[in-house]
Parts: sequence; C-alpha cells; structure tokens
Amino acid sequence: MNGRFYGVGLGPGDPELVTLKAARLIASADVIAYHAGVGKESNARRIAASLIPSGVVEEELRYPVTTGATDHPGGYAGAMAEFYEESASRLAVHLEAGRTVVLLAEGDPLFYGSFMYMHDRLAPRFPTEVVPGVPAFTAATAAVASPLVRQTDVLTVLPGTLPEPELARRLADTDGAIIMKLGRTFPAVRSALEQAGRLEHAMYVERASMPSERWLPVAEVDPATVPYFSLIVVPGDSVHEEPGGRRASLPEAAPASQVAELLVVGLGPGPDEWITPEVSAALEQVDHVVGYGPYVNRVPQRAGLTRHASGNTVEVDRARFALDLASRGEKVAVVSGGDAGVFGMASAVFEAAAEPAYSSVSVRVLPGLSAVQAVAARAGAPIGADFAVVSLSDRLKPWAVVEKRLRAVAEADLVLAIYNPASRSRTEQMVAAQKLLLEHRPADTVVVVGRDVGREEESLTVTTLAELDAESIDMKCLLIVGATSTRRTPSGQVWTPRYVR
Repeated sequence: MNGRFYGVGLGPGDPELVTLKAARLIASADVIAYHAGVGKESNARRIAASLIPSGVVEEELRYPVTTGATDHPGGYAGAMAEFYEESASRLAVHLEAGRTVVLLAEGDPLFYGSFMYMHDRLAPRFPTEVVPGVPAFTAATAAVASPLVRQTDVLTVLPGTLPEPELARRLADTDGAIIMKLGRTFPAVRSALEQAGRLEHAMYVERASMPSERWLPVAEVDPATVPYFSLIVVPGDSVHEEPGGRRASLPEAAPASQVAELLVVGLGPGPDEWITPEVSAALEQVDHVVGYGPYVNRVPQRAGLTRHASGNTVEVDRARFALDLASRGEKVAVVSGGDAGVFGMASAVFEAAAEPAYSSVSVRVLPGLSAVQAVAARAGAPIGADFAVVSLSDRLKPWAVVEKRLRAVAEADLVLAIYNPASRSRTEQMVAAQKLLLEHRPADTVVVVGRDVGREEESLTVTTLAELDAESIDMKCLLIVGATSTRRTPSGQVWTPRYVR
C-alpha cells in the first residue's frame, strides 16, 4: 500500500507561526524532505528543526542552480525540470514503500513554492494533502503594522521578475500590492514603483518574522543589501484616503481663463511600432489616460501618469469622465485601438462634448493606423480602389440597417471591409452577411480574413466568399471582401485595380 504525501507550510520563518496540524504531521512522518539552495542551509529545515523527531529519514533536495546561469543543455529551465524529476523519483521510492512523506515548505506550499512542482509529479500517483501555511507577505504586513487593503481595495501579488514597464503598469492599476522575488531585481522594482507613483508609501520588509527582520521605506533601501528573502508592501489607496476623498478624485475646476483641451488618440492595431510618433509624444505629455482596459494597458506607465480603465460598452460615460478631467485643467488623452475615428472613441467623445457642460473643452483627434490598413497591407493591396467599411455590430444600430448597407455596398461592387464581425453574444451575423453578399457577388469573390494582425497570434487567410467558414469568425477578425475586379497573384497576394473597365 502506498504512503501518503504531505506538502506542509511552515510560515515565513518564526517557528511559533507553524500551525498545530503542520507540527503534528512533522512529528509523525516517516520521511522529512526539504529543499536547499546551492551551498546554503535549508531555511525550511531550520524553521522546523525543533519539531523533527530523531531517527527520521531526511531527504535534502538541493537545487542545482539558483540563477539563470548554467551549463545544462536545456538552460535554467532544463536544469530545474531535470532536478524536479529526480527529486520526485527519490520521494516516490519512499511512497511506494508505504512511508509517509512530509515535504517542508516555507510560507504556504502553493504560493511561489517548490512544493507545487512535486505536487504536479506525485499527486496523480499517491494520496496527497496540502497543509496551508502563513504566507510571508502577511508577516511582512504585520511587521510594518500597516493595513494592506480594506473595503473594496484590490490586492495584487506581483513577482519582481516582471519586465519593468509591465510591473509599473500593474502597480498603477491596482490598489494594494505585494512584490515578491527581489534580490537582484530590486533596482528595477524601485524604478517601477516610482513610475507608477507608488514609491512614497511602499515599505521594504526583509526576513519577515525572523530574528534578523528589518523594515524601512523602499526609498531608503540600499540595493546592494537586498536578499532574496525580502518583499515590498504597497498599501491600498484607501489606507491613505482622507475622509470623503480618494487619491484619484477629480481636481478642482480650472480658472475660466484656462484653455481646456481633450486629446483623442489612436494606438494602432497592436504593435508598439505602429503607434505614430505624434501619438507617442502626446502620451508623454498628458497626466491622465482614459480608455477601455486593454488599450490603457498599452500605454507605458511613468511617474505622474494616472490611468483610468473601464469596460467596453460605456463609451459615452468614459468620454464624459475624460471631459470632466479636461474641464478642470488636467492634461488628458482618451485612447482607442486602431484609429480613434474608425469605430473608435472619437465619435463618442464628440457626442458627449456636445453637451452644454463641456462647451469650454476643445477636442483634438490624433490619427492612428487603422486595422483595415494593417490587414490590407498584409494581404497586398485589396483596398487599392473604392472601398467601404461596415461594422456588423448591431449594438448601436438595428440589424435591418446593417443589412441595408451591406446590400448597397454589394450592389455598388465596392470592396468591403467588415469590422466587429462576431462576438460571444453575436454569433449569427457573419453567417447572415455571407448569405446576403452571395446574392449579389460571385461565389469566387476573393475574401481576406485577418486575425490578430500585428500580434504574435497573427494569421491571414485568403479564401472565397463561398468557401468562407463564417462560423469560425470571431471578434479578433477583420474581413476584406473583394470587388468583382479584385485579383490574386500567383504567390497568393490580393490586389484591386485602380481602374474600372
């Protein structure tokens, strides 16, 4: 009969923070296993030393490498994968012999711990139980005696190994945060905190709950002294909130003599290199960026920039919020994917700006590369002649209007670019559009389907109107339906002649 495998959390370092259940299991185990760094004592074993019974079998699982530098042919990842396989095999021998195996884990076994890699390999074969432990960040929060999050604050746990721009963005977009995995990453983490405007209240905690524990403001930390067993606590916004106000509240109204302007900018379809220099320069000057979450996420975080992300169906409310900021003298940019004037935020901003309350705010639109241009360029030159652009979304207009416009385009023999062809709630429109177009266009009409153009998942398919698999089309696609004059080259590129004969 196989033995039972336990992953036992020991807490952050203080032996008095080990749970009663963990202590009981350690005392009754046949085998005690623990990880150890290269040339270092196992911190997990040190925590549990007084609980380990004499005569018990011990399995030290010593890492082969602690950084990315290794001679292993598979690199760091290959060396670690091989290590975990070998470690699992060693523990499996005991489990197959019917012994109870306890694998000690610092903090909580499933929170940035090595236990999970053993769990992946052994849990499918042997009875397994996980015993939770006090995670290091709760001990760190207790050390600085500062509330982490309260009320509706959102807490985000971040590894310091994230790229600096991504870390800065995530810090700006959350209320409270914990940053783990410091050490060599500390300088970049500190820079990210500064860019996100979160450095002032961020606290550094080293070896939380251990005898050598220390804590101080991140701004005062010497990077050369930062060990791996350290983290950063960033209290939530409400912790520093004054009664009746929040950090992100609107500023006071600007003097009547001050000119108010709101920028509306297009970020292009995806890659950073498709953002125009004009837009990049504008985004470096504003204090607020407003937009749909995924588009706001594309704007690099920097010191002094506040980000305001919202959902995808509140365009006019989003525009009013941006106009409110601008009317108070703030430098604001509303961001949109592609070109802001092509099914983007520009129209929504002008709709809101028509309200009398915003008569003092001028709106300036900066162009961006549109998705139809990107897909057309990938395909060749399908929009080299007259073309029309239609959105299949019926959220803001009846489907009967969409059909009428599709029919008019088809009868006029224009190249047709189709935006918003489908969504989770709109699954039949593309099928209906294909059927309607086939009533007016030959079956062999060339169709280009661009999916995620400009991103890593990019694909481009050239097919015909009859062979188009309409049910495979989703919101990530943009279609270009050729005119009767649209042609394919021997190499598969698509182009439409400028002339009509």
